[in-house]
Amino acid sequence: MYIYAYLRASTIEQDALRAKTRLKEFAAHHGQRIAGWYVENASGASLDRPELNRMLSDMESGDVILIEQVDRLSRLSDADWDTLKRRIIEKELSVISLDLPTSHIALTHAASDNFTRSMLRAVNGMMLDMLAAIARKDYEDRRRRQKEGIEKARLEGKYAGRQPDMAKHELIRTLRLLNGKSLNETARLAGVSKMTVIRVCKNSQTGQATIYGNKE
Repeated sequence: MYIYAYLRASTIEQDALRAKTRLKEFAAHHGQRIAGWYVENASGASLDRPELNRMLSDMESGDVILIEQVDRLSRLSDADWDTLKRRIIEKELSVISLDLPTSHIALTHAASDNFTRSMLRAVNGMMLDMLAAIARKDYEDRRRRQKEGIEKARLEGKYAGRQPDMAKHELIRTLRLLNGKSLNETARLAGVSKMTVIRVCKNSQTGQATIYGNKE
């Protein structure tokens, strides 16, 4: 059995590594070490997460996914959550979340017989489903409030539209143009799509050409 830690934040401004110390301490408390870290900035409402998919591909039967909270793994719709669960079950993986004590049994020997272990797995599965549903509702509620706020600002003439994330654009330019990272690697590290990387770099190069042309 190997333990793999999954760390996720929604945006580049958030620190996906924030919980790393907590996960390491939790594993050490149970006499375990974390075999691999998978870190990304991506929405939990999407299944299209490169690091999550890479982790699932790397894992073998009996391995453990360690997360800080269930919403780090899923803010998925019911259909997508079922898809992710099916992948986890088919590979015979366990999910341990620090905020779900019933999941910690996977690292202990408290269950001494098959019946008890089966009951604990059933309870843990039910709790995972419940917390995933709560995480999804929280995501939808925040999106709804955001939409309502935008609509109100638009009616009041105060909404200027979505502004470019200049910090993320600068990160993309640094990774791609200055450090020579590949298109896929830049997109993964910046937590954006490949099309966003292409657009930002193209705009940057166009701007530089204009500046140089003015100087001539």
